Amino acid sequence: MKRRHFLKQSGLIGAAAATGSVDFLSANEAAGAGIPFGKVEHVIQIWLGGGAAQIDTWDPKKMGDAKERKPGSYYPAIDTNMPGVKVCEHLKQCAGMMDKITAVRTVHHDVIDEHAAATNRMHTGRNVSGTIVYPSIGSCVAHEKGPAAEGVPSYVVIGYPNVARGPGFLGAQAGFLYLLDTAAGPAGLKRPDHIDDSRQSRRERLLAEMRKSAIKNRPGTAVENYDATVEESLRLSGPEFMSVFDLESEKGDLRTKYGDEFGQRCLLARRLIQRGVRFIEVSHNMNFRNGTGWDTHNEGQLNQHLLISELDQAMSTLITDLENHKLLDKTLIVVNTEFGRPAGFDGRGGRGHQGTAFTVVLAGGGLKHCGAYGLTDELSKTVVEKPVGVPDLFATIHASMGINPAKELYDGDRPVPITDRGKPILDLLG
Repeated sequence: MKRRHFLKQSGLIGAAAATGSVDFLSANEAAGAGIPFGKVEHVIQIWLGGGAAQIDTWDPKKMGDAKERKPGSYYPAIDTNMPGVKVCEHLKQCAGMMDKITAVRTVHHDVIDEHAAATNRMHTGRNVSGTIVYPSIGSCVAHEKGPAAEGVPSYVVIGYPNVARGPGFLGAQAGFLYLLDTAAGPAGLKRPDHIDDSRQSRRERLLAEMRKSAIKNRPGTAVENYDATVEESLRLSGPEFMSVFDLESEKGDLRTKYGDEFGQRCLLARRLIQRGVRFIEVSHNMNFRNGTGWDTHNEGQLNQHLLISELDQAMSTLITDLENHKLLDKTLIVVNTEFGRPAGFDGRGGRGHQGTAFTVVLAGGGLKHCGAYGLTDELSKTVVEKPVGVPDLFATIHASMGINPAKELYDGDRPVPITDRGKPILDLLG
């Protein structure tokens, strides 16, 4: 801890004690004093893998021309139901509900040239370290809150998993359950068709003996953690939890409103939070739509509107569906991506990478929504007003869930702040 930070924390403790408002505050608690913590119970993070162009979606500017290499937006902007706030024309359904949405237009970081490093930054809130493996925000939420009901995981990833989404030093218990599509649920939990009930029972009895022997002969955290993971896997593979993946039980018209596979993932996310899952990441990098997903170099730019329209349809339906189930104020939707795109076009009409300013969208969660937060320059390249660092974004998410963004976790005996000294966006918390 730096001397300046120590003195600041000590001053907060002294001030709190002097006012008599509390008997005693730790440094972490003092840093959280004055934050209007929210009551969010669940998070659905929509991941736009590849780097979504903010200037073509939530932060439109003057029109450009790819053929003439004139910087600017690729699509015209439209008005929303929030005065003065415009979005891309392909976000027309979300445009009508921006009173429930805030496009945080001034997120920024210094990672621009490498997708994996930027993906790690936008999942963990930190750069890659050679001495510590940081947990993702999903794992932090799982660690702090646990599942909202018995018999369900805390954290689910719908899409391809990687280490950036993982628990880091928090260990396997803060890890995620994942599935690659919505057709059959998690393949690792599904019993093979040729294994009948009696054979499954024999297998579980044999496994129980092996687990008992392993713990007796090799006691220790690693064995015990593995044993707990096996126990959870057996529980989750049962019919009660697996029924959540039966999307055919939903009304046909609702499934149609959500759209294709990405929309079905969002529908499944709503079903998962109804069962008590805390944090769900829904991946939307459907390369078959435009050939590149959100990584719109070269020709990927040409059909970017297909991705934007699909996002618009699924996200607007998810907001309405959550509201109909009285879950919108309890659920924070986060539309995240690894970085943005510059206003200029490359030689084949696409866009490069940009970390100096890009948009992350927040919806629901009982926030004080304003349609758009922060201001960028005329080409959406530089932050002009209200910058939001990645730690600030994470602090806002944590605070909305009632988690102190200054709390310290521990990697062994080493204290690690849950955010990298992030400050929540107080204008959005209420």
